[in-house]
Amino acid sequence: MVDASVENIISENKAVLIYFSHNGCNVCKVLQPKVKALLGAKYPRIAMMYCDVTKSPEIAAQYSVFAVPTVVVLFEGNEVLRFSRNMGIGQLDDALSRPYKILFDD
Repeated sequence: MVDASVENIISENKAVLIYFSHNGCNVCKVLQPKVKALLGAKYPRIAMMYCDVTKSPEIAAQYSVFAVPTVVVLFEGNEVLRFSRNMGIGQLDDALSRPYKILFDD
């Protein structure tokens, strides 16, 4: 069962990016601010949450996360994108662009 706070964030937002990491991951520490900046600049309607896999292993297990960093993107509660370990900001940007426009085209 997914933590109630995670369920609430997913149900309250059309789009959610979950960033899975832990304190011992140096790549994660560099990548996380870049992901946050990308969302703020180009995808402001995507809510971002952080999950420390060592403190919340049940949430990581629920999303089948076995390596860090892992990014899971949900649109309307459904997983639409997943990146794990080797990912770049440009790759994430390219992958988010089309589904974001479809979901939020006002």
